Amino acid sequence: MKLKQLLLALDKKRFADYPLDVDIASICCDSRQVSKDSLFVAVDGEKEKGSRFIDAAIAKGACCVITSGGRPVTLEREVPVITFPDTRVAVARLADEFFGHPSEKLKVIGVTGTNGKTTVTYLIKSIAEKAGFSSGLIGTINYLIKDKVIPAVNTTPGALQLQHLLKQMVDNGCKWCVMEASSHGIEQDRAANIDFTAAVFTNLTQDHLDYHHNLENYFLAKAKLFSGLSGGAYAIINADSPYSLRLKSLTKAKCITYAIDSFADVKGSDLILSLEGSKFIVESESFKLKLKTGLIGRHNISNILAACALAASQKINPEAIKEGIENFPAVRGRLEKVIQSEKFNVFIDYAHTPDALENVLKILRQWTPKKLILVFGCGGDRDRLKRPLMGSCAEKYADWTVITSDNPRGEVPSLIADEIVKGMKGKNHKIVLSRKEAIDYALARAKAQDTVLVAGKGHENYQIFADRKIDFDDRQVVEEWLIKKQISI
Repeated sequence: MKLKQLLLALDKKRFADYPLDVDIASICCDSRQVSKDSLFVAVDGEKEKGSRFIDAAIAKGACCVITSGGRPVTLEREVPVITFPDTRVAVARLADEFFGHPSEKLKVIGVTGTNGKTTVTYLIKSIAEKAGFSSGLIGTINYLIKDKVIPAVNTTPGALQLQHLLKQMVDNGCKWCVMEASSHGIEQDRAANIDFTAAVFTNLTQDHLDYHHNLENYFLAKAKLFSGLSGGAYAIINADSPYSLRLKSLTKAKCITYAIDSFADVKGSDLILSLEGSKFIVESESFKLKLKTGLIGRHNISNILAACALAASQKINPEAIKEGIENFPAVRGRLEKVIQSEKFNVFIDYAHTPDALENVLKILRQWTPKKLILVFGCGGDRDRLKRPLMGSCAEKYADWTVITSDNPRGEVPSLIADEIVKGMKGKNHKIVLSRKEAIDYALARAKAQDTVLVAGKGHENYQIFADRKIDFDDRQVVEEWLIKKQISI
C-alpha cells in the first residue's frame, strides 16, 4: 500500500498534497518486528516515549516513522519522520486503512463490563451460529476464527493485531465478530476506528484501580465505547446496574435494556436455580421463551439476558436464541464443575474481583449443606485496594479460606497475602503460598457434602512470578489430587 494512502487516512487535510510515493509492506509498533519497507509507529507507553526506538526501527529497514515527538533521529539516513499528536490514535487509523476497513464487512459486537464479558461473548457467538452466521471471537481465553484457535495475549489486543484479526475473519467468511472490550483496551484506543454494530454493558464494580485510579475514571473508560457508537448502532445495557441511566445518556445509539429486577426491554423472570443449572423465562416485545441452561447462578441469568437483548437488536429468530443458549456448554474456568459427588463438590472460577467472588460464593453457599472451603489469592502489580475487600468477602461466605498466590508478578507473595488478611477479622483462614499445596490442603480438608472453590485464575494455565512464568492449571492440580486419592471424576 502507498504511504500517501495511509497518511490520508491519518489526516486528509494535512497530507492532501504530501509528495511521498512510497510502498509500505507492513506497519509495526514494535521496533523488533520491523523489516524492510515497514512503517514504524513509535507508540508512546505509560512510562516512556516511543521515539526512543526510532533509531532501531530505521536500522532494521523502516522507510517511514510516525512519532508524537521526543528524541530526534540520529542516523544519517533520509527517512521521513512525521509527527502526530496521539500515536495510539494514529496506529488505529493506519491499521484500519492498511487492512481494508474489515469492521465495515462484519457485524462487530463489543462487550464490556467488570464481570461477565467472556461468558456473554461466547453466548452471543453460540446464538449467531445457530442463526446461520459464521462468527469469530476475541477475548480473554483465546481468539477464534472459525475452527482456528489463537492463544490470547490481551483481552483486547493492540490495534494492529485487532484489525488483522478482523481481516482474517472477513477472509475466512465470518459474518460476525464478538469481542471483549476491556477498559484498558478502550482507554488506549485499541478499538478505535472499529465500526461497532452494537456494544453490550454487563456491570461495573471495583477493579483495575491501579490503572484508572478511581471508579469514575473506570466508568468513563467503559462509557467511551458507547459514546463512540453511531446513531444506527445498538447499546445493550444492564438496567440492574446503577450506571445504566447515565450510560444511556452518553450514547447516540438505540438503547435496549435487560434486567432481572428492574424494568427493562428484555426481562428475566421465574428463576429456578440449582447446582445442576437454571430455568427461567425471558420476555421481550417480540418473543417469550422458556429457557433451561447448564450455567449456574443468578449472574449467569444476567449474562444470558445480555445475549438475548443483543440477539433481539439484530432480529435473530427466537428459535435460534433458544437453541444457542440451551446448547451452550459452560465456559472454561467460569464456575466450572470439576467433580460433584457424594464425596464433595469442587468448582473452578475466574473470580478475581470482590463482586465476582461474592457472586460465586453466594451461589455455592446456598447449595452447600456443610462446609464451603475457598482457595484464592490476588494478582500482583494490580489493584491493591480490592485485596482486603476480597478477604472480607471470603470470610463472610466461606467456612474456611486458604489464601495463596495468584499471579504475584513483581510483588512479594507473602505481602499480597497479608493485605488480603487485613480484611479478615476471624481466624478461619490459613496462608499457604504455594498454590498447588494450597489446593491440595483444601481438598484434604473436604468432607462429605462440602464444597471446594478454587478461585482467581479460572482458565489460565500458567502462573507469573517476578523472575519466571510457569505452567500451572488449577483444574489439572485438582484432577491429579483426585486421581491420587482414587476419587472418580
